[in-house]
Amino acid sequence: MMDFKFGSRTYIMGILNVTPDSFSGDGIYQDADKAVETGERLVQEGADIIDIGGESTRPGAQSVTIEEEIKRVIPVIEKLSKKIKAPISIDTAKSEVARQALDSGASIVNDITGLESDPEMVYIIREFNAKVVLMHIKGTPQTMQNSPEYGNLIKEIKEELRRIIDKAILNGIKKENIIIDPGIGFGKTLKHNLEILNRLSEFKELGMPVLVGPSRKSFIGKITGAEPDNRVFGTAGAVAIAIENGADIVRVHDVKEIKQAVMIADAIIRFKGNKNE
Repeated sequence: MMDFKFGSRTYIMGILNVTPDSFSGDGIYQDADKAVETGERLVQEGADIIDIGGESTRPGAQSVTIEEEIKRVIPVIEKLSKKIKAPISIDTAKSEVARQALDSGASIVNDITGLESDPEMVYIIREFNAKVVLMHIKGTPQTMQNSPEYGNLIKEIKEELRRIIDKAILNGIKKENIIIDPGIGFGKTLKHNLEILNRLSEFKELGMPVLVGPSRKSFIGKITGAEPDNRVFGTAGAVAIAIENGADIVRVHDVKEIKQAVMIADAIIRFKGNKNE
């Protein structure tokens, strides 16, 4: 498990979908060896973490069984963990999937429900002393984009994140193992997503590293008209702004291209030169 030094630079989480219906159509399905090759390539291109998911969480996506999700992700994690040094994250809301993933070489759990959908999840994370990404979502992937409304967007997301952080710590998860994600696109409109990115620095008040996942999201398409597989430049723009506003980790599909954007944003934002030169 790598030692994250948050604040020194921005870390890249590369997305590895092993689903037949991933949001961006990039999923590698029923071919563990091909998925492992893709994971290795993402690391070579600059990914600091590989996030493996066996169930699509795009708007309207249908859930899959525990057995099917395990069949998709565990062979990939077992093989990939032996080939890369970068930590592996399991993108799941099911505790049994998380348990087997952590047992097979993963060390981070990325739970889009913020430990809410499976009461056993918190205990699995505690047992393995794993890092966890706690994300804010309004509704479920099936319902989240059905006219989501907020009275005070940032305040409500922060309050919900604070509640699930407290729940995690109360149940034995170490504070230093928690990462938060405001949930771009998960029960959010175009305006909500723009406001989150614009005011991202306010989430730093919660005292946790902040992960942001704008990659290929629909808000980029609504602004630019670009299809999901042609949103790399829009993603890069969102990533640069997110870094400026305090993002510690960016979760992306196009690692090679976004790595350049991250390096430039980091170089400018963290510039330590003599300002009089």
